[in-house]
This record gives sequence, C-alpha cells and structure tokens, in this order.
Amino acid sequence: MKKLLLLLAILAVVPASAQQAPPVELVWPNGAPGAVGSQPEDQPTLTIFLPEASKAVGTGVVVCPGGGYVHLATDHEGVKVAEWFNTLGVAAFVLKYRLGPRYHYPAQFEDAQRAMRIVRSRAKEFGIAADRIGIMGFSAGGHLASTVGTHFEAGDPNAADPLDRLSSRPDFVILGYPVITMLPPYVHEGSRHYLLGDNPSPELVKKLSNELQVTPQTPPTFLFLTDDDNIVPSENSVMFYEALHKAHVPAEIHIFQHGPHGFGLATGNPQLSIWPTLLENWLKLRGLLTK
Repeated sequence: MKKLLLLLAILAVVPASAQQAPPVELVWPNGAPGAVGSQPEDQPTLTIFLPEASKAVGTGVVVCPGGGYVHLATDHEGVKVAEWFNTLGVAAFVLKYRLGPRYHYPAQFEDAQRAMRIVRSRAKEFGIAADRIGIMGFSAGGHLASTVGTHFEAGDPNAADPLDRLSSRPDFVILGYPVITMLPPYVHEGSRHYLLGDNPSPELVKKLSNELQVTPQTPPTFLFLTDDDNIVPSENSVMFYEALHKAHVPAEIHIFQHGPHGFGLATGNPQLSIWPTLLENWLKLRGLLTK
C-alpha cells in the first residue's frame, strides 16, 4: 500500500507529457524506396516530441543524430536534444534514418527529405508554422542535415503523392561538429565509406561535398564545434561557413578551443555547455522563439 501511495505521489508531480513515451511514426508507411527488407533497420521513423501547448512558440526542428552513417547516437544527439528544444517551446522530431553498409546514398537523403515534408504537411496538427521548420544534425547527421539544406527540392505540384508537392527546404539549419566534405584532406573516411560505398564516382563525391553546394538560397545556418576535434576536422565547418558567407547566407559559427567529438549537450562541461544558450539566442534573433 505504501509503495502504491508513493507511486501515485510521484505521478502527481510529474507532468502528464513526461509520463508518456513520445509517439513514433514510420517515415514511409508503405515501405521505404529501395528497401531491401522489412526489418527495423529498413523502416525509418520519426519520434515526435511536442512541447506543452502553453509553451509552444510555433517552431519545429527535425533532428538527425550522428554515428558515422553506420549507427545512431539517438539518446544524447536525439532524445536529450529534443527534450531541450521542448523547454524552449520548440517541437522536435528525431529521425531514425537508414544506415550503411545496408544502405547507401540516396536512402538517407530520401528519409530526411521525407521527414521535412511530413512535418510541413502536418504543421497545424503539431502546432507549428509551415515556414518555421528547420533541420539539425550532429557529426554524420550534420552531413545529412547540410545535404537537405543544400539539395532541397521545391516540390512538384503535379506529383501523385501529396507530400512530394511540398517543399523540402528547411527554414533554418543547425549543425553540431558536422561532417561536410567528402573530399580529402578533410573528409571523415568512415562517413564517406558508409554513405557512398567503396568506389563512388568523382561526380557523386563532389555532389555530396556540401561546402561546394551552397547558394544564396541555402537556409540560415548555425554551427558549433571544437578546434581540436580529433574525429571530424574543424575545417569541415569552417569551409561550410565560408561558403555561406560568400553566398550572403546569414550564418553564425562557434568554435570552442577544446572538447571531444560527439559531446551532445555537453552537460557538466563549463566551456561547451554554453552552446545551447548561444543557439537559443540565435533562434530568438531570427524570431523563431516568438509566438
């Protein structure tokens, strides 16, 4: 009886939203294009994190965890980040995309682009504005997010699938210690191998080197990373920022002197843990935290 009363007391002080697991939905309910099976690894998903209605500001973000295109750091680069976005009143959608070596490009891009269109098509349902939907990615997930940000499609008004009629362009991009280039000397070899396979064509390598794909239509971008990242060279972010700057795309970059790759929210690190505040300030500057 005492244990039951204790449980009821705990539930009474925990918000209802926190008591329920966030819904998980298939990105491709009828099967992903090019799927080689029907196992979980063949079925991309979106996990939906919505803020309390009273806090909602009308902005949404698709979050792409990293993992070298071979696994996903879903907890610290997905769930925890989504929960942090909810504290700002921002809706977040954590993407589980297909991975190598089972899948190569364009499967991952198709999954992320579809996720953007799903969120945009259901903006009203999610309490967000259709023109306030961004994408965020960490490490290899940052490469995926920057690919969506530089290879977006306007949508085909004559498409049979209503989702394909919508634009896949993010309204803003957030990149944490991202892979950007597929070209030496700064390429992350593992990400390139699992995304493009053993012998990609020079044309494909160039196409997926996103520092070469920036145009004035590329969305405003926020980047953060460490200078001594020993996994993904900092030049990846620097080259992307320089391309954004040359194209007159609004951009902000924060390079911290020290820190490991894959630090996520960096809770407990006095230096790195400031980046969420810097991002919050940037979102405010762009009017994305105002109802």
